[in-house]
Amino acid sequence: MAGILVAVFWAILVSFLAVVLVRLAQTLRATTKLVADVTEQAVPLLADASDTVRSARTQLDKVDAIATDVQEVTSNASALSTTVASTFGGPLVKVAAFGYGVRRAIGRKSDPEPETTRRSVLVGRTVPSARGRKRNGRNPRGPKD
Repeated sequence: MAGILVAVFWAILVSFLAVVLVRLAQTLRATTKLVADVTEQAVPLLADASDTVRSARTQLDKVDAIATDVQEVTSNASALSTTVASTFGGPLVKVAAFGYGVRRAIGRKSDPEPETTRRSVLVGRTVPSARGRKRNGRNPRGPKD
């Protein structure tokens, strides 16, 4: 009886191990197929990625060349503006100051000569005697420009 029991136990154990081995074989076949499919699809993807990286590198080289040219143009424009400012800046300022002086001189000649203001001394200070001119809208010291 004990021998039959051991034989049945071994038969169940071998059947169980056979089922496990069959399932393991199926899993290994599916894994092998999956790895083959991934390899089949990965190779073209890696080639495309490599082409994309090469294209990006080419574009970056072009952008670098453009940035270098822009930097050169910027430095040339800066040098040109400095040259123009130093060449024309001084004379233009002098011409503008001369024009301003001429306008003021012409403006003063067209206005009547202001009266000489009398000043009276009050406790150590001088005060103009014609304070009423400010109220009339005229500044006794002349126009502000």
